[in-house]
Parts: sequence; C-alpha cells; structure tokens
Amino acid sequence: MNTITSIAVFCGSSEGAKSIYRETARELGLAMYKRQTTLIYGGGNRGLMGIVAESLHSQGGRVIGVIPEALHRSDICRHSVEEQLIVVQTMHERKATMYKLADAFVALPGGIGTFEEILEVYTWLQLGYHAKPVALLNTAGFYDCLLTFLQHSVQEGFLKPDHLKALIVESDIEKLFERLTLFESRLSDKL
Repeated sequence: MNTITSIAVFCGSSEGAKSIYRETARELGLAMYKRQTTLIYGGGNRGLMGIVAESLHSQGGRVIGVIPEALHRSDICRHSVEEQLIVVQTMHERKATMYKLADAFVALPGGIGTFEEILEVYTWLQLGYHAKPVALLNTAGFYDCLLTFLQHSVQEGFLKPDHLKALIVESDIEKLFERLTLFESRLSDKL
C-alpha cells in the first residue's frame, strides 16, 4: 500500500465549458484536505488549477505551487502567506520539481499542457524512472477519446497492455484515492 502525502495535480488554467469540471476540482481539493494530502501544482490562480488550490487552501490544507520565472506575475500567481511558492527558471525545472515533490500524479480536464505533463509522467512510469501512481480523473468522460486512442495504440502494437492497465482511470474521487494507495508498479519491460 502506498502512502500518498502529496499529489501533483495537472489541469486546465481555464475552467472549461461544463460546471462539473469546476465542481470536481473543488471536490478534489476537499478530498485532499480530508486526507491531509499536500497539493503540488503549477502555482496559478486561474482555471481548474486555481480552484483546486483555493479549495484545499481555504480548509487549511497545504499547497505548494511551482512556477517558472516567466509566469511569476501577480495576475497569474496565487498570493497567500500560508502557501509555498517555488519559483524556477524554466518549464523543464518546474516539471522536474513537481515530479520530485509528488507521491502520485493526477490529471483533471485540461489542454495541451495538461496532456503533456500527465503523458510525460506516464512515460516515465513506463520506462521505470519512477514507480508512482499516474491517474486520470475522468470527469464527465473528458478523457474517453484519449483512452480510445491509447487502446488503439495497444491494438497496433505500440503500447503494451499491462502499461495501459497501469494508468489509473476513475471518475469517482473516492475510488481514485483508493486506487492511488493500492497501486503497484509491476510493468513488463518497455523494450
């Protein structure tokens, strides 16, 4: 069983078209507080990213933002005495810092940046660079098309079935946390 004390959450800097995305972001922050789980995130005050952080922070939970110098502006960053903000030079440093601080990785709905971040940590899991759980919180079926594509990749011989099964996919937050703690990385060799 994994002890999950911190989760890197990747999600949109926009709120998305459906209110369920915002509701789920709030619920995730509350669920993290309930479990005394630290949020590791991109440091922004906008979109789903800001909602998760505010939801957790408003309850007294621990929030650590990691932001590159180029985005370290008052209109983008959250400002709070209680929140830790780590300013780094590059996006690569940002991701490396987030990956190092997190015990698990969860993606909510988002755009290209969200996809890139969650797929990178999923790739690192596949290659054996880490053994931390990687998950999609599949709110309102947001990730269904990606999952269809990943299944297609398995069928075409580019992704091993056990590597696809290693990606945790849940639409229910309670089940998501349960699967994060039960995750075991026993993947076949990538090559």
